[in-house]
Amino acid sequence: MQIEIKTLKAQPLRQTYGHVARRFGDKPASRYQEATYDIQPTTNFHYRPTWAPEFELFDASRTQIRMRDWYALKDPRQYYYGAYVTTRARQQEAAEGAFDLVERRGLLAGLSYEWQERLIAGMLPLRHIEWGANMNNTLCADYGYGTAITQACTFCAMDRLGIAQYLSRIGLALDGNTGVALERAKTAWLEAEPWQPLRRLVEDLFVIEDWFETFVAQNLVLDGLLYPLVYQHFDAFAAQHLGASLAMLTEFTQQWQSDHTKWVDALIRTVSAESPENQQRIADWVEHYRVRTLDALLPVAGTLLDGAGAAALDECDAQFAARLIRLGALSVAAVQP
Repeated sequence: MQIEIKTLKAQPLRQTYGHVARRFGDKPASRYQEATYDIQPTTNFHYRPTWAPEFELFDASRTQIRMRDWYALKDPRQYYYGAYVTTRARQQEAAEGAFDLVERRGLLAGLSYEWQERLIAGMLPLRHIEWGANMNNTLCADYGYGTAITQACTFCAMDRLGIAQYLSRIGLALDGNTGVALERAKTAWLEAEPWQPLRRLVEDLFVIEDWFETFVAQNLVLDGLLYPLVYQHFDAFAAQHLGASLAMLTEFTQQWQSDHTKWVDALIRTVSAESPENQQRIADWVEHYRVRTLDALLPVAGTLLDGAGAAALDECDAQFAARLIRLGALSVAAVQP
């Protein structure tokens, strides 16, 4: 007896969702495209926001930046919710392993008094800056235009809370989970003289009305100068005295910085290339916040690195200037000290 099995191939009527097909054609689309492009509502709003009736709920005029297509600001990492969560989960597993090892063996609790004080006074207050970065990226996600940038800003805001929590755990590892180190770090943030210029800068960013200006001030300028100072220069300085214990606990943040920079650079490059007007606005914002950030970071650099702080900050500034030139966002003259 012979049995013949036949197969039939069903052809789908559509290859993807309508909103994606209208932009890219009726062909299979990536998950990132399906979860990102043309998701934001553009018509039929029921009311204007009562706190800002001059704007629609989603309004491109909330910033001085002008784009023909806001979805040109795509994320080079292709992060939509699923890809983002999967990536961060893998990184969190590695970070948890590092914290478990350091806490179990008491590697930070056994530090000298001098280095415990240096970490409490110079590093733990950074968690308040990360909270500020969460607020600023949440504002960009709230008032920004186009899902391509607003969803990425939401992910960034959540990342900043995670980094703040990792900094808090460093403090708890220092004091044996008593919370004393974190209270002292909070007092330093509120009262210690070296932190007040930076605290004022962070709080001034909260009241910027232009959301893209906030994006530039926080994600390009402040992060572009602060992160190399702390997670490159100070990490290298600490490794000479502490070995790898602190570097293990900041590995996630260093990896995140590289990931974050890739996204920020892609956005700035795209917006600057859109028009000379956009390029000039970004140049003006960078020039303003670069000067303020360098002035605010100088006393913090001294707290972290002693007499080598000023030289380290100068090196960070030089690297930042080279980065801006590579982006094509600014002229060479605009980034000279």
